[in-house]
Amino acid sequence: MGIIWTIVLGFVIGVIAKLVHPGRENMGFFMTVLLGIAGSFLAGVIGQFLGWYTAGEGAGFIASVIVAILLLVIYGKLRGGSSPDSPK
Repeated sequence: MGIIWTIVLGFVIGVIAKLVHPGRENMGFFMTVLLGIAGSFLAGVIGQFLGWYTAGEGAGFIASVIVAILLLVIYGKLRGGSSPDSPK
């Protein structure tokens, strides 16, 4: 049941991050789930490093969405930061 819960929560976090982040990312269901799971994982690691969370405690929902948005920004920059319409 834990894997299913991780997938569902990852999908919700990924969808919210994609809705809040401006722009259009052509990501399917699988990549959206991975985005949410990565956001949650990194938020937990960063929170433990800063002393906000303890080991075994899940990261906050808002922190997970914020980190997922940051991952979307990085993904957009790596995927191709310049389009034909962008000024040089």
